[in-house]
Amino acid sequence: MIAARYSVRAYRSDLVEDEKLQAVLEAARLAPTAANRQPFQLIVMHTAQRESEIGKIYRRSWFVQAPVVICICAISSQAWTRESDRFNACLIDAAIVVDHLILAATNLGLGTCWIAAFYVEAARSVLQLPDEVEPVIFTPLGYPADQPSPKISTPLIELVHYEHW
Repeated sequence: MIAARYSVRAYRSDLVEDEKLQAVLEAARLAPTAANRQPFQLIVMHTAQRESEIGKIYRRSWFVQAPVVICICAISSQAWTRESDRFNACLIDAAIVVDHLILAATNLGLGTCWIAAFYVEAARSVLQLPDEVEPVIFTPLGYPADQPSPKISTPLIELVHYEHW
């Protein structure tokens, strides 16, 4: 399943079955977060008749091709903070949540694309976010209409150190 995941940038118009949507959201809910604080919220947007509005968040036509777009939001005041340096884990928690979500989607035959290059102010406006809620990642969710390109990843030997640097 992990090797099958890719960034989908073309979606069929087929609706995502509610059971699959719920399974993907449940996978996100079960994601580990620091001290199990779960400092996140998910916003599910159906794109039908909202393409223009949702399209302001990320200006690529394929973003609203999918029948669903999901935003993972972080609430830093609810996150675990490391005492020694005041590091707040909310962004890491949000990344783990979206990772669980996209892997569950892949397992169900759905496509996603992790998007961080969105327009924050447009997102805040469209989603009507309170000040303390930060949009972190968006992903379309739907059935792929494209094929994955060959993946080029750094060899493991270049990424892993044992015992020390």
